[in-house]
This record gives sequence, structure tokens and C-alpha cells, in this order.
Amino acid sequence: MSDLQDFRANTRAWLAENCPASMRTKMVAHEQIGGGQKRRSSNPDAYLWLERMAAKGWTVPTWPVEYGGAGLDQAHFLVLLEELQAIKARPPLAGMGVWLIGPTLLEYGTPDQKTRHLPKIARGEVAWCQGYSEPGAGSDLASLQTKAVDGGDHYLVNGSKIWTSGAGYADWIFCLVRTDSNAPKHQGISFLLFSMDDPGVTTSPIEMINGESPFYQTFFDNVKVPKADLVGKENQGWTVAKRLLQHERSGLAALASADTAGPLERIKPSVSLAELAQQYAAPAPIDASLREDIVASEMQKRAFFLTQQRAIEESAAQTPGAATSIFNYVEAEYVKSQLELQLRVRGTQGIGWEGDAFNEEELRMGRLWLEAKSISIAGGSNEVQLNIIAKRVLGLPD
Repeated sequence: MSDLQDFRANTRAWLAENCPASMRTKMVAHEQIGGGQKRRSSNPDAYLWLERMAAKGWTVPTWPVEYGGAGLDQAHFLVLLEELQAIKARPPLAGMGVWLIGPTLLEYGTPDQKTRHLPKIARGEVAWCQGYSEPGAGSDLASLQTKAVDGGDHYLVNGSKIWTSGAGYADWIFCLVRTDSNAPKHQGISFLLFSMDDPGVTTSPIEMINGESPFYQTFFDNVKVPKADLVGKENQGWTVAKRLLQHERSGLAALASADTAGPLERIKPSVSLAELAQQYAAPAPIDASLREDIVASEMQKRAFFLTQQRAIEESAAQTPGAATSIFNYVEAEYVKSQLELQLRVRGTQGIGWEGDAFNEEELRMGRLWLEAKSISIAGGSNEVQLNIIAKRVLGLPD
């Protein structure tokens, strides 16, 4: 038996014995672990699953062993993904730590930064948030004005960020700051790490039209940040920031989660779209045009995941590039169109806000339909993604 066959057999046996039954079901709201202690999962099995996977290094399987990973090469990583997907396993750990700042520190972090931060991320001990967008710097991110003034062995940070996902329960933030106001705007930016519990850091939730507050505005008032947590070189943080955004936009985390987390999982109805349409159309047959749209939607989703899988298989370095903007754009458009399709299926039952006339799924999907209006803006607007695709993937002139 080959090494890969041995690994597959051992992995399959280990998962069968160690993955709790409730971790093989559709993700339930408030059960996912994103790291840290400020937001706890309501399912004790989630912590058992995290502990067991972290001990194997499988929360971050391709990371080096010394930083909490398993050091898997590409071939073994793909086998692990396939076996997780086969049992519909939930991800043991999610969030910006494992998906964004962790991979970025592996590439740009100092040995000290890697040692201090990466093992804690791998074990789920800390939650991270992203300090990028500002009230006056969204799609034009390089216009940011949050300043960091050199204080010798530290910086003093003043300013604010907006749309800071998860800031209310994050332990640390990776933050873009301006360290040289006289330099061209892309060259005067630095990339800092600091604790959300540091003096001078405050947050305020932003309520959205779906009634929830996943986003916050974050304020910095003379926050003292040691220079030991400057990632990369001073005034060259834009390079680090772009690499992190490629990890964010790749969507490859969905593969590692066996398609049980993220936007595509959240919009899944309890039954297939075809069954859902039949339920609401009964006793009449499903409209022919609706049938065609349901088939097209399912084909698009299947093609999307197959393309992501191929991207991993073809990437020797497992490092996302500019083509990740394609995934970001396609996923955003798919999520919006699929929720519009569900609204067509449910009719007026899909736009309820509260009350006994609507079931739990109708209310949840109605709110997701409203929330999804922002998905083509968050993480980089569709227009920005299309510009990146045109210039850096297709090589078109400015």
C-alpha cells in the first residue's frame, strides 16, 4: 500500500472514531468556533472536535508542525479534505486567524511573531479581526488616515476603522496604519498587530437592515503598539495587505471546511432547491422556467467548487494569487442570485420579518436575502475585483 493510501485509510479510521455526530451535520447558528473566549459555541461537541483536531495539527494542516500544524504536503492535504468532505465534517475552527492573518504571518512574519501568534491561532485560543476599511477609505483603501506615530520602541496609533467584522469579540486586530503622510499613499502604510484589550481601543456595533450587528466601528486613541508587532517593513505594509486580501478572496477556506461554513453553506435551504420549489408549488407542478433556473444554479455552484478544487491542485505553493478575485466575484454573484431564486420559490413567504405566519427558515432566509445585498461590496467590491481580474489576470491595459 502506498504512503497516500496508508494516510487515507488512517485518516478515515481516525475521523470515524473521533468526529462527534453533531459535527457531521449542517452548521447551526452560534455553534461555530472562531477562536478566543469572548464568543462561545453553544455546542460542547464543538470544543471536543477542536481539541482533537488541534492535537493532530489538522486545524491548520499545511502549517509547519512547530506552529501548530501538521506539515502536510499538497497531496496529503487534498486527501484530508476529501475524507472530511466525505463525512460532511464541520470545520473545527474558523475565522480570520486561520484563514487570513495566519497564512500571512507564515510568509511575512518574523520568527518571534510566528512563535507568539501562530500556535495560539492553531489551538483556537485567540480570535482576530481586520482593521482595513475606514469611513473615508473603502474601495480606495490606500486613502486610509489612521496614523501611527513613531515613539522609539513603539507606535502611538490614532484613528478609526469601520465595518470591522467581529471586533466585539476579537482578541487581536491586524491593522493598516499610515506611518508617512508625505509618501505616495500606497508607500506610506504599515501593517501592525495589537490587542483589542489594549488601552485606547473601543468598539461600537453597526446594526444592519437584517437586525443583526456583525460589524463594528473601532476607535483608537493613543494605542501603544510595540514595534515587535510591525509585520514587514515600515511604510511597506501595502504589500503585506495585498497578500492577505488574496487569502481572503480565494474562497479556498470553503474547501477545508467541507462546504459546511461560509456564505454558500448559510444560504442552503433544509432541502434541495428542487424539493423546496415543489413544496411551495404543490399541488401544481414547478414552473418550467423556474425549473431551468434551479438546474442552472446547481450547475454554477458545482462548477465553482470544482474550479476551487482545481486551483488547489494546480498551485504548487498553495499561495493564492490575483486570480482569487475571480472566486470572490463569482461567489458574491452566486449568493445573491441563489437567494433571489429562493425568494421566487417562496413568494411572499420569503419576505417575512416576524410572526407565526412564517417558519424559522423563511425568516432566516429573508434576513439573509437582505444581508446579501452587501456581499458584492464586503471584502472588496465587485468593481474592484473586476479591475484586478482585467489588469492582473487578463493583462489588459489600464
